[in-house]
Amino acid sequence: MNVILTKRKVQVCNFSLKIFVLFFGMVFTTATKGFSAMELIRPPKEIRGRVVDRQGKPIEGVSVTIFGTKTGSSTNSKGQFVLSVPDGAEPMLVFSYVGYQTRNFKLSGQNNLNVTLEIDESGLDEVVVVGYGTQKKLTITGAISTVGSEDLVRSPNASVANTLAGRVTGFSSVQFSGRPGGDDPIGFVRGLGSLSSDASAPLTLVDGVERPYTQLDPNEIESVSVLKDASATAVFGVRGANGVIIVTTKRGTEGAPKISFTSSAGFQKASRLPEFVDSYTHALMYTEAQLNDNPNAVLKFTPEATEAFRTNSDPIIYPNTNWMEYILKPSAFQSQQNINLSGGTKAVKYFVSLGYLKQDGLFRIFDQPDNTNYGYRRYNYRANLDIDVTNTTRLSLTTGGRSEIRDEPLTEEPQFSIWRNIYFSQPYRGIGIVNGRHIQSDPRYVSGELRDALNGYYGRGFQHAATNPLNIDLNLNQKLDVLTKGLEFRIKGAYNGTYAFTKTRTSSKAVYRANYLHDLDPTAPDDKTIVYKKIGEDGILGYSESFSKARDWYFETAFAYNRTFSSHTLSGLLLYNQSKTFYPSSYVDIPRGYVGLVGRITYDYKSKYLLDMNMGYNGSENFAPGRRFGWFPAVSAGWVMSEEKFMKDHLSFIEYLKIRGSYGVVGNDRMGSSRFLYLPDSYFTNAGGYSFGVNVPENQIGAAEGKVGNPLVTWEKSRKKNIGFELNMFKGKIGIVADYFTEHRDKILTTRQAVPGILAIDLPAVNIGVVDNKGYELQLKWRDKIGQVGYMISPNVSFARNKIIDMDEIPQNEAYLLRTGNRVNQPFGYIFDGFWTESDVANKAAFPNANYDAKPGDLRYKDLNGDGVINIDDQRPIGFPEYPEYTFGLTLQAQYKGFDINMLWTGATHVSRAFQGSFQIPFGPTQAFGLMKYMADGRWTPERAADATYPRMSFLGVENNTKYSDFWLRDASYLRLKNMELGYRFDATNIRFLKKAGISSLRIYANGYDLLTFDKLKVIDPESLPNENAQYPLMKIYNFGFNVTF
Repeated sequence: MNVILTKRKVQVCNFSLKIFVLFFGMVFTTATKGFSAMELIRPPKEIRGRVVDRQGKPIEGVSVTIFGTKTGSSTNSKGQFVLSVPDGAEPMLVFSYVGYQTRNFKLSGQNNLNVTLEIDESGLDEVVVVGYGTQKKLTITGAISTVGSEDLVRSPNASVANTLAGRVTGFSSVQFSGRPGGDDPIGFVRGLGSLSSDASAPLTLVDGVERPYTQLDPNEIESVSVLKDASATAVFGVRGANGVIIVTTKRGTEGAPKISFTSSAGFQKASRLPEFVDSYTHALMYTEAQLNDNPNAVLKFTPEATEAFRTNSDPIIYPNTNWMEYILKPSAFQSQQNINLSGGTKAVKYFVSLGYLKQDGLFRIFDQPDNTNYGYRRYNYRANLDIDVTNTTRLSLTTGGRSEIRDEPLTEEPQFSIWRNIYFSQPYRGIGIVNGRHIQSDPRYVSGELRDALNGYYGRGFQHAATNPLNIDLNLNQKLDVLTKGLEFRIKGAYNGTYAFTKTRTSSKAVYRANYLHDLDPTAPDDKTIVYKKIGEDGILGYSESFSKARDWYFETAFAYNRTFSSHTLSGLLLYNQSKTFYPSSYVDIPRGYVGLVGRITYDYKSKYLLDMNMGYNGSENFAPGRRFGWFPAVSAGWVMSEEKFMKDHLSFIEYLKIRGSYGVVGNDRMGSSRFLYLPDSYFTNAGGYSFGVNVPENQIGAAEGKVGNPLVTWEKSRKKNIGFELNMFKGKIGIVADYFTEHRDKILTTRQAVPGILAIDLPAVNIGVVDNKGYELQLKWRDKIGQVGYMISPNVSFARNKIIDMDEIPQNEAYLLRTGNRVNQPFGYIFDGFWTESDVANKAAFPNANYDAKPGDLRYKDLNGDGVINIDDQRPIGFPEYPEYTFGLTLQAQYKGFDINMLWTGATHVSRAFQGSFQIPFGPTQAFGLMKYMADGRWTPERAADATYPRMSFLGVENNTKYSDFWLRDASYLRLKNMELGYRFDATNIRFLKKAGISSLRIYANGYDLLTFDKLKVIDPESLPNENAQYPLMKIYNFGFNVTF
């Protein structure tokens, strides 16, 4: 029998660890009611069948699986398959293959099937999660991109957000750090639309409730939807301007209990670390810098010390330590495990998931406790229970959460100082840990500040932090067909709670400085005997702890309607929601609240002419009474041209063509940590003091006025337009999705600049900023088959460029100095005009440089306004901001019999990185840092002037040579092999020992993350920031694992 099936999408839910044992027992007992013990232990029965295309030709390599599990088989060259299912069970079978529509078939006693697959028209029957509901992809008129679970689980990275870039058009992200448990990127939907990155962050929801999503286990996620235009986000009103990311988790399906277990292990390696010179080269370069500045300088490094570094004749007194190799391990271990259980009856369905992730840090801990290394452990848990109380009533209880444990070494300074010390410590200051002692060379042998990489953290203790988010949802859906067909009522309540506990243990360690005995005691023999002078004491272990908690409540109630009248389909939604968030100890425990109404009406005629009207009416307590509520409407329309007769008659190779457009108004109330801007800040008393009379011994305490309030402050307002098309042709082989968008955002919160400083007040925020944003997105897809090899190639590109229209900027001396008219966060700096030469110095008047006596090898800058002085009036826009305008992705997939390979390449351009601080200054700002190798290799000397890529070695020239200029603003464009996976699935039906073990599916795989990077930056990873705030390096990951289904 030929089967035409429709794929069903399911809703999602969460699970609570606190009630897991009790809840799991209840779920399993209830769900397995109706399966007798005899049924569960009966031998499986075989289902046979044949899969063909619409011409009746067999299709080889079709995946045949049991719905909701990874149990399956595949067809042979004749299109035939054999699949074992539990005797007495009648599960849903899923037939899928590249280039064809996925088909579902419910077994009803059949043992032999004939299945026809239709050409895939890009999943047009797929149900996509949108704001407060779902819609068929066929009839969507907004700009929405979706990623499925199968793509998310291919990445071994800990953060889900890192798996979206390159797969989703319009979503861009930058990952600054690879720290275990701290590798979340900063992400944007269609770039920056406001005057800051903080005000441009998207709204994120998990199962329809505002929650963070980055640390979810990808095995518990069904899909991620990115809502981009006003039509898709207007229902979120005052929080919809920056785009919305909606994560939908998995849920149970009808069928016998299925268990899927996944386990993987691998190692992490730093993607790129800056290189530094050894002690001998350091001494030579330091001496060169001194002599460049003063030929008669007293040299820091004596000839004896320099020679000792060269020969390594005395590595204790004259060390040569590569601190990164000494402190950092070549790699760090990571592992991840997950077990999913799903199934149910017609009345009760369940999904349960447990996950574990462990990431070790790169540090060698020497003789310290394990906690002094970086480390991250995450325990994810989730479950849902769906109960059809009656044929018209469904009750869903969903609970979920995780426990995150982070360890990191303690430092008296900010965390970045640990990495700054590792990066920039002098190689000659110590040899590390010997017999439990921290050994340094005494400064009598090489004078100057003592700095080695162990100073910042060794023996200082550690911090152990645990965070425990918990989410609980309760949903009730009631069909009201008794009143009118297609009407439904639903009510939802949700609770989010987070408890965080931090334990800090402090300590200290003595340092031992190496000296020749003869230098301490001239009467001792001069035989190079080394003794150690103890500095400081081993401290007593200290202990402190702290905790924090937060909670929020969410409530919504709605009426939904969906009905088809002949060729007309009409749907509607009217929803009320409110939320309240409590952060004790923050803003004197004042909760943050939202309340709103949502409305949606959609109409389509024969799935050909489409109309969608959305509305959000929201209120925020951040604004003054009378200015808290706003109206945010949007409208979109679409035309499925491929349904027209003239298309079918004359352009039959086009299976699907839809043109769509939208316009709407959305808001943004993100104000960072600030709240209640309509109220004045309180006075504060630590603002210095004042004196009365004469001979007053000390100032009296004074009070200063806080920021002035602005009762007129309100939200940003964004007007968005979008036009796009979706095309599939040549029997589903080619797919194209393209969008062009514009955005005009006004009433952006900022502070007035055109106010004289003599006013002497802390000015309030005002809604005066204006930013325009525009861009495009294009995604192509080619799916085909060569012999027995099925493959897919899908490149994409996203572009977003913003422009400041108004920011109340004061007039400038030159038009090119204005920020207005440029990008948000556009860098301004001097224009590099080559290195100074002897002739330049001789004709100094022709090449002026204020307040500095330039020498050959220093940087020369252009005098843009020709006034004979190099100053701030000679700065102009240079390079690009730190977030890219263009992002790219390329997905490559292929499958042959049981083998499959998946690759994701990502790229970015129109992005810059500014070398600052110790990445510019030789030997650092205090002349006590290590020297970066690129500085020594590229430095200017008279002999290498033509090929120089770095100024001359100098201390006096630092002020001139490190000015913010296009010399230091480097192109940070890159191309990465972001993710790659190679796998093999065993045909469990033909392997006897697997069948005996009850294994229905077994797949082994190897995958990796950030495996290759091509860029021009070279010195550091192109996503990292080359400045004083050094971060944990970005990581490559090599991973191996397996998945088994019972």
